[in-house]
Amino acid sequence: MESIELAVNENMAATAFSRQAPVFDNLYGGNTIVSYKRWRVRSHALNYLPEQGSILELNCGTGEDALFFAQNGFKVHGTDLSTGMLQQFAQKTSSHRDKVSFEQCSFTGLGALQNKGPYDMIFSNFGGLNCTGELDKVLASFDDLLKPGGVATLVIISKFCLWETLLVFKGKFKTAFRRFFSSKGRKARVEGEFFKCWYYNPGYVRGKLGEEFELLNIEGLCTIVPPSYIENFAEKHPSLYRCLVKQEDRFKGNWPWKFMGDYYIISVKKRS
Repeated sequence: MESIELAVNENMAATAFSRQAPVFDNLYGGNTIVSYKRWRVRSHALNYLPEQGSILELNCGTGEDALFFAQNGFKVHGTDLSTGMLQQFAQKTSSHRDKVSFEQCSFTGLGALQNKGPYDMIFSNFGGLNCTGELDKVLASFDDLLKPGGVATLVIISKFCLWETLLVFKGKFKTAFRRFFSSKGRKARVEGEFFKCWYYNPGYVRGKLGEEFELLNIEGLCTIVPPSYIENFAEKHPSLYRCLVKQEDRFKGNWPWKFMGDYYIISVKKRS
């Protein structure tokens, strides 16, 4: 019964993001902090990609990251369950068909992929993997899809966010503590559609991948820089924002900051 409920939840999330797909880039494309996050994630991933390497992208969305990687010489196979997102992906990457392909597939159904690679990297950005309560199932599929020495770079919403917890001082108790009581998932809403999301610590990812994978790096994302949902922070406080970016870039991989962000970036390497 639980597996059926989780599958229904995935389809509800896919429906929500299909509705949002036509306006997704307009909503977030001009957000200064979102742009900073993309730069951070891409810089991190590039450290582990071989020249002209191949990437399997999970929850590829409208194709922003796939387009970036293709323009930098990498081959990308994008996957998403959302029909609307894949329509946007196809349009955005249409001039890079020599580098970019895609298919509709849930990240919990990667065993059914038509293009199984193997790949140099599995890449997932901005908490797409938080839309499943079966992250263990997703991670279990990585071994077959990665080359020996291949890397998985994942951006996951963490179970503790310093900025979010501090909202308690503004009286936003529900938001401040929502990650603390989320073992059975927390309700999210996108374009009028409700679905559940889950939060995961880096230790969970490492534990489920097991000894077949070596930890390469963990970085906190939006630990000192505020989350992008704090609207217009960078525009209202430009000098402070630049200072916070400088400090986060300095401490992003240090304890405790790497465990206190809105997200964390984790990279693991499949042992040869």
